[in-house]
Amino acid sequence: METAAQTDIPIKWDFSCDLEVDHESEENARMVYSALAVDKELQPDKVKRQMTVSDVKLSVHLKAVEARFLRASYTAFVDVLKLATKTIDEFGKGIDL
Repeated sequence: METAAQTDIPIKWDFSCDLEVDHESEENARMVYSALAVDKELQPDKVKRQMTVSDVKLSVHLKAVEARFLRASYTAFVDVLKLATKTIDEFGKGIDL
């Protein structure tokens, strides 16, 4: 179990959400994953993100210690997800990874 560094109080990850996005191909899903995986959470002690790719689906699990951190992280993630998806739709045809 994780604890807060200064107080040794167990961290409660009470808030979570899951997001699944289908892409045209597994290649596109992996490109989006690769683009988003480099951006780590700004407050990893308050928000954690786990991403996986299976076939054409990108799955994301977010958990946070407070609802406001979850909301902020989810909103920021969806913004960059939209940007990565639009970029791949526009320029990603035929790119080799």
